[in-house]
Amino acid sequence: MSDNIIQLNEELIKTELKDLVRTSVEETLNALLDKEADELVNAEKYERSGDRQGYRSGHYKRNLVTTSGEVKLNVPKLKGIPFETAIIERYRRRECSVEEALIEMYLAGVSVRRVEDITEALWGTKVSPGTISNLNKKAYEHIEAWRNRPLNGGNYPYV
Repeated sequence: MSDNIIQLNEELIKTELKDLVRTSVEETLNALLDKEADELVNAEKYERSGDRQGYRSGHYKRNLVTTSGEVKLNVPKLKGIPFETAIIERYRRRECSVEEALIEMYLAGVSVRRVEDITEALWGTKVSPGTISNLNKKAYEHIEAWRNRPLNGGNYPYV
């Protein structure tokens, strides 16, 4: 009976699952970008059509940091029409949830150096101290706007 004991390498399983999720996210985002380009051009790849709005001109590589890890995107280039994707904001290098996590860590009192270490452990890439500071400036602007908002017309039993 004891000969049937199976040992699992949990670390290997976690790594494999993380890679599987990251690859799946990468493939899904690339497929969405291609579909969006098809709709803008009004024709699929290599399709000849009289309704065509523009032409494909290859693609360029772009990295995006997500909660699943860093993914490599193939962003289509188009001739005749501009390609403005609704999926990923222009010049955005990190997913919004990553930025929210960075801000929450800092507001919870985690030091900038520790935030760098945590981001490398979670997402595989370090975030520079300058980026963390810029994100925190945005957060503090929103906090100050909320703190200085007018309290007219509401019922505030405690102020």
